[in-house]
Amino acid sequence: LMYPLDQLEELLIIVLILIKTDEPSDSIFPLSTDDKQVFINCKAKGNPPPHYRWKMDGGEINTQSDPNYSLVEGNLLINNPHVIDHGGVYQCIATNTFGTVVSREAKVQFAFLQNFGRKSRNTVSVREGQAVVLLCGPPPHYGEIKYSWVFNGQRSFLQQDARRFISQMTGNLYIAKVEASDAGNYTCAVRNMMTNATVFSSPTPVVVRRDAVMGEYEPKIEVQFPDTLRVSKGSSVKLECFALGNPVPSISWRRADGNPLPGKIKINHFSGVLEIPYFRPEDAGVYECVAANSRGRNVARGQLVFHNAEHLHWVQTLKDAHMAIDANLQWECKAMGKPRPTYKWLKNGQPLTAEGRIHVEAGRLTISRISVLDSGMYQCVAESEHGAVYASAELKVVASPPDFTGRPVKKATVIRRGGEVVLECRPHASPRATVSWWRGGEQTILQDGTLRITNVSASDGGRYTCLARNHFGTSSSSGTLLVKEPTKILVPPLSLDATVGQSIVLPCEVSSDSSLIPIFKWFFNGKAIDFSRREHFEMIGGGFAGDLMVRNIQLKHSGKYVCMVHTEVDTVSAAADLIVRGPPGAPEGLAVSDITDTAVRLSWGSGPDNHSPVTMYMVQARTPISIGWQTVRTVPDSVPGQMMHATVKDLNPWVDYEFRVVAINGVGVGEPGTPSKPVRTAAAVPKVAPVHVSGGGGARGELVITWEPVPEEQQSGEDFGYVVAFRPLGSSTWIQTVLASADASRYIYRNDSVAPLSQFEVKVGVYNSVGEGPFSPVVTLFSAEEEPTEAPSRVWARAVSASEIEVYWEPIPSESGSGKIIAYEVLFWEEGSEQSEAERVRVIDTTALLSGLKGSTVYLISVRAQNSAGLGPCSPAFNNTTKKPPPSQPPGNIEWNLTNSKIFLNWEHVKALENESEVTGYKVVYRQNWHSRTTVLETNKTSLELQIPSGEDYLIEIKALTGGGDGTSSGPIRIPKMSSKFEILCSWN
Repeated sequence: LMYPLDQLEELLIIVLILIKTDEPSDSIFPLSTDDKQVFINCKAKGNPPPHYRWKMDGGEINTQSDPNYSLVEGNLLINNPHVIDHGGVYQCIATNTFGTVVSREAKVQFAFLQNFGRKSRNTVSVREGQAVVLLCGPPPHYGEIKYSWVFNGQRSFLQQDARRFISQMTGNLYIAKVEASDAGNYTCAVRNMMTNATVFSSPTPVVVRRDAVMGEYEPKIEVQFPDTLRVSKGSSVKLECFALGNPVPSISWRRADGNPLPGKIKINHFSGVLEIPYFRPEDAGVYECVAANSRGRNVARGQLVFHNAEHLHWVQTLKDAHMAIDANLQWECKAMGKPRPTYKWLKNGQPLTAEGRIHVEAGRLTISRISVLDSGMYQCVAESEHGAVYASAELKVVASPPDFTGRPVKKATVIRRGGEVVLECRPHASPRATVSWWRGGEQTILQDGTLRITNVSASDGGRYTCLARNHFGTSSSSGTLLVKEPTKILVPPLSLDATVGQSIVLPCEVSSDSSLIPIFKWFFNGKAIDFSRREHFEMIGGGFAGDLMVRNIQLKHSGKYVCMVHTEVDTVSAAADLIVRGPPGAPEGLAVSDITDTAVRLSWGSGPDNHSPVTMYMVQARTPISIGWQTVRTVPDSVPGQMMHATVKDLNPWVDYEFRVVAINGVGVGEPGTPSKPVRTAAAVPKVAPVHVSGGGGARGELVITWEPVPEEQQSGEDFGYVVAFRPLGSSTWIQTVLASADASRYIYRNDSVAPLSQFEVKVGVYNSVGEGPFSPVVTLFSAEEEPTEAPSRVWARAVSASEIEVYWEPIPSESGSGKIIAYEVLFWEEGSEQSEAERVRVIDTTALLSGLKGSTVYLISVRAQNSAGLGPCSPAFNNTTKKPPPSQPPGNIEWNLTNSKIFLNWEHVKALENESEVTGYKVVYRQNWHSRTTVLETNKTSLELQIPSGEDYLIEIKALTGGGDGTSSGPIRIPKMSSKFEILCSWN
């Protein structure tokens, strides 16, 4: 019996029930009034295409006569599904001419929530202080639900607290101790989490009786978790515990073995629920809930047992088998899961009976001496309490003569001389054909059809023919063997040492058969080099050379390089090691110890030497004040490469230091190591005295002493300050004062009995909490000089304008005893006001300009000298009168005439009023439009001729000139640009 091969197609079943997962899973459909249809998917592939039928709870579904069911391309469509009628176990069966397969069984259920009954609920009467439990009594439902309670019809749900608890196991509301405010109506709300539907019960009235108050009593645990609870790996478990009592009990949790609760545990705000997410074996044990109040305590306990269930899954499935008549078939499938699964076998959807040639042992099926009647679809089913998984495969039994169409002998086989060649002869035949090889007139008969020739020589080349026979016929196929010369590496790469930054070439040159084209590949540490990136690697040469150039070598390029040469007939390779030497890596694990006031001990571990031994280490430090890292002195002075410790010396006391270590080798200086944490050296007596001690000046009777403060890093400890010592020149007794401020830089000694310019010997010392430090060298300073005793002489003044007066005086001679005059102060005030209200002008010359004055006003003026000690006496006051103010009326009736490059201007004379200065002339200011550079001309006439270039706009202003200053401006007059061929006349009022 023979079948054409092109009609034997594999029948592959893919069944996806409800939810598309690796294995079909049981599912729950949320069913609401809007849900009119439900799909259960089944998809199969086959040639010819399969047809489908369905079973529910083991019974056939007639999709032709039952209006609730219909088929859509194999999928089962349920119309108007009903919770009871259509919930059950569904299975899909797919069939074509080659066999039948069935899907896994999938349990289909519908989530629903019915309404509460309309019956009113009885009133609950309770005393204040007593406990109460309100029952919910949920209506029929399926799927996860959540319980809530509503108090007195409020829009928000009742909030749980230490006194009130809603159990998600029973739905009941527990009130540990009733208060007067608890009176009212309570409604239970039930929400289906899948359909999102919520229904409400009838209200339960609660009345709080006032005739008596319940006394105190010990806790009674009303809500309790089971005595034993089996929990699967990775799941989340919630334990509820709530107690009634007066006073309101507190709830706490613990493990009976005394071990602490796992850190991942979640306990709600009022301790009524304990949640253990991601359950693991170590979470198993006895858990206790403790309820306590002032009257006593009560304990509930339960054991959580780790349930080591494992999802059922395949570890070995079936493969389709195409086999010849009389062959023996052996299939094996294996599934894993806890508990251990059992197996059964199906053929074309029906149980396979073990008899005669058919033997079944768990997941192993054996059929001996197969025939065409054994063809069909087989399924291995592994089952446990967690469900079932299905594996499918097709058995094809074939009878045919030898046929080389699909697998002919290779037309040409190329092999190197000295190698080994295998010529395959594997025609399709059922039963298996006997095979013989022919070359010329010689015949070789082989069992498996494979001709192997070792140590091939040139004479082995030629044409080979394979002849195959079985009961159904004979066929042959031929191919040619070509023998080539082997490839050899003539110039292999050599192992090298290189330094970071260098470029090197690793050679690779071969000899090969002239008809072959060698292909070069390079590998670095086992990974093929990608030359397209062109970063560091480039292959150079051509033909029979494929050298590798490595540019700008880095430390990462150390390793093994392999040149692999491939031809059509063979592959050869050669390897070399490249060592890249570079500056050392950063030292590691820096530790600081033995801290004194001026030294610390450092120790560290060596980093990578990068193939060049470390010759020495350099220690660096920085402080919050230093500029960057500085190399510090150590013991020994030079730390050799084999020594990984040193003492840093010459540090400043009481300073925060960070340290780091740098390694050096023959290649260069390495990266610095990770800095240490800041460490502070011990405090010590200050060793540095203030510098630049000087002074002098000040007011009479003062000795001013100044110095440069000691920097923070040289203060050597806390509570740093200065000791100022001074004595009159020739005295043996020092006067000392203490300044308890590290920032102090000045001290003034005041004593009215000190004569001006007395000489003092002065020194400044330092101290801190440890002790006193050194003093600065003694310097000689002068006390303050005396204020000037004379007033400036020959003081006079002249009015410059209506707003300015110039004042002049003779300087005080240096021999007058007034010391060095550093400035003069001019005081001026209006006649009729007090000198205390005077304005002041300070100058260093013997002349001053007083400005901003009023016109036609009498001012009193006085001058006094100033030296470092202060101001001297004022000169006698004298008066001076400012000039009258300039006219407030601007020049009017301005006319201008523009001819060629000349402008002719005319204006009316400005007549001053009686209280204004007489006009002595006029000032004409002009500039190009939008430019800041101006030109000023003065005239005593009322006309002016201006010579200006043509082709530009000009702005002109005219002011009156008077002894009191410039008068009011006419305002800008714009003269437009004009060609020299035209003349413009214009007037400006």
